[in-house]
Amino acid sequence: MKLVYQQLLALLSMVAIVLVLLGLSFSRMTKQYVYQNTWTSLEKYANSLVEQSVRVSSSNPQHVNFDSESLLNSEVLLRNQSVNFTIYNRDNTAIFPDNVYISKIKTTDWQNLRRGKVVKKVTDQQAHVNSGHVEPAMTDVLKPYFYTDQKNQKHLVAVVKVGAYVSNINSNIAEINANLTKALLVASFAAMLLAFFIARYLTLRIDRLRRATNQIAKGNYDVQVPSKNRDEVDDLANDFNNMARSLQESKEEIQRQEQRRKEFMADAAHEMRTPLTTINGLLEGLAYDAIPEESKAQSIDLMRNETNRLIRLVNENLDYEKIRNNQISLNKQQFNAIDTLNRLAKQLAQKAAAKNDTISIQGGADIEVFADYDRFVQIMFNITQNAIQFTENGQIVILAQRGYQETIFKISDTGIGMTKKQLANIWDRFYKADPSRTNTKYGESGLGLAIVHQLVLLHDGKIEVTSKPNQGTTFTVIFPNQKAAKK
Repeated sequence: MKLVYQQLLALLSMVAIVLVLLGLSFSRMTKQYVYQNTWTSLEKYANSLVEQSVRVSSSNPQHVNFDSESLLNSEVLLRNQSVNFTIYNRDNTAIFPDNVYISKIKTTDWQNLRRGKVVKKVTDQQAHVNSGHVEPAMTDVLKPYFYTDQKNQKHLVAVVKVGAYVSNINSNIAEINANLTKALLVASFAAMLLAFFIARYLTLRIDRLRRATNQIAKGNYDVQVPSKNRDEVDDLANDFNNMARSLQESKEEIQRQEQRRKEFMADAAHEMRTPLTTINGLLEGLAYDAIPEESKAQSIDLMRNETNRLIRLVNENLDYEKIRNNQISLNKQQFNAIDTLNRLAKQLAQKAAAKNDTISIQGGADIEVFADYDRFVQIMFNITQNAIQFTENGQIVILAQRGYQETIFKISDTGIGMTKKQLANIWDRFYKADPSRTNTKYGESGLGLAIVHQLVLLHDGKIEVTSKPNQGTTFTVIFPNQKAAKK
């Protein structure tokens, strides 16, 4: 059975149970209300009869008579309203009407009347064997009337019994129940329609999720389910949307990784092919004595440089993978960054001079940094060397300064700069902002900045780059101090 029909059946069952219980309860209450209202009216009739027809002797208050003419008029009037009455004296003998057989009041009822209680009852149809008289089913009110003597004692004078036919009352109840049944049927039909639309609405929302799930199963992760954050179904839709986004991001990341793998294989093959081709050519030249004797030393130096380049390429790849997989440990310590930067500038002075560049260190004499010394040198060396490679006849400025619970380093150059597209890719392995510089004498592999980025993140630091074409580039590296690192 489909969910919509299950929900519809459940809702209709609940509605049916509620309506049946309400109908039975209301029918019972209606019957009680009709009878209670009838007894109230009959008691008022009794009071009116006594007020209009009773005659009490002024000389002897115990002598009570009823005005027959007034009673006859009242009988005619009440008969038109399907109401009859009987008057009993204090001996439980019917004194009106006197032309029919009327049974006495039951002993238990008479005792209650003598105690001043009003008796309300419903009697079934009765047939009297002696007289052949049949009394129909009645709802009666028996009300006693007393007089009070000089000693303030009450004495029963008469009992008035006023009754209405049960058949008339039942007809009123039946009419009310019929109207109630019609109302319940209309309400049931309306509830059925409402239940259908509610169930259909919920099912459509779930069906929308099902269709979206089928799209996910087919590999289409770019799917979203509308949500208004109203109920649990919308919460489920939100969770589904988060899942779809996560799967889409994972798919894109897998595609990026696959693309990077292909690029890595191509770039690694390209990077290794150049020095290997050079070495192989020189070896063949040496083997066949194609290289003059005076050039052999230079050829051997060239092969040594190309071999070192291959070793550097392999080592940089290994370092990059170790850093990415958290396979290296940092030995962080507090040291003077200015002294380290000055030594670094001296090491790179020859390379800078070859490009007619100058390196200057700014920031004072004592700027402390909390970092792994060797990795700090590696970070600053790679960034500074990168600045030298892309700068000719310019300046490289390394600025060190203190920040709030951090040490900030800015390496600026006046080189060729980079576009926004180039900036977005500089942290990728084997990416080169200037592909024409593949075979520089510094052996650029495109791994230096990727390693720098991973090392800075490993220090819980930050690295940012700003650049403009033909104006230069600035690398900003931030290392948290010891107190901030502990947090």
